Amino acid sequence: MSSGAADSPGPAAAAVARKRPQSVLFACSHNAVRSPMAEAIARQLFGREIYFASAGLRAGEKDGFVEAVMDEVGVDMSKHRPHAFDDLEDMNFDLIVSLSPEAHHRALEFTRSLALDVIFWRTLDPTATQGSRETILDAYRGVRDGLRERIVKEFAWRPMGEV
Repeated sequence: MSSGAADSPGPAAAAVARKRPQSVLFACSHNAVRSPMAEAIARQLFGREIYFASAGLRAGEKDGFVEAVMDEVGVDMSKHRPHAFDDLEDMNFDLIVSLSPEAHHRALEFTRSLALDVIFWRTLDPTATQGSRETILDAYRGVRDGLRERIVKEFAWRPMGEV
C-alpha cells in the first residue's frame, strides 16, 4: 500500500468530502416522482459514499413516466415503492432536501427539535403537464436533468479520476 501524494485526494477534494453529509433524505408530496428520481440519481452518482433515501408526505402511486425517463439514463425504477415519512424506520439524516413547498413546511416542522439541515429545491411537478406523450416525457426529463444538475453541484460530485 503506497502512501504517496498521488494516492491521496488533494486539499480541495478533502475539504469537499468533509462538507458532504453522510445521509440525505429527499422529500416531496407523494414519493412517486421527484424524490425517488433524486434518490436514484444520487445513488447512481455516489454509490455508497453517501446514504440516500426518499419519502413523501403521503405514499403516492407508482408513475410509469418516471420509469421511462429514468430507464433512458440507465436507472431501473421498477422496484421503487412510494412511501411516506411515517414509513421511515430511522430519521437519522444529516440533510433533508425538500422538493415541494408542502414537503418543505413538513420538514421544517419535523426538524425543529433535531440537529439536521433542511434545504428547499423548488422543483416542477411534471404530473401537471398536459399534452402528447412526448410533451409529458419532456417535462419529466426536465425534472430528471434539473435534479441531476443540482445534486452534482450541491454534493460536489466529480467523475472518478478528477480532483
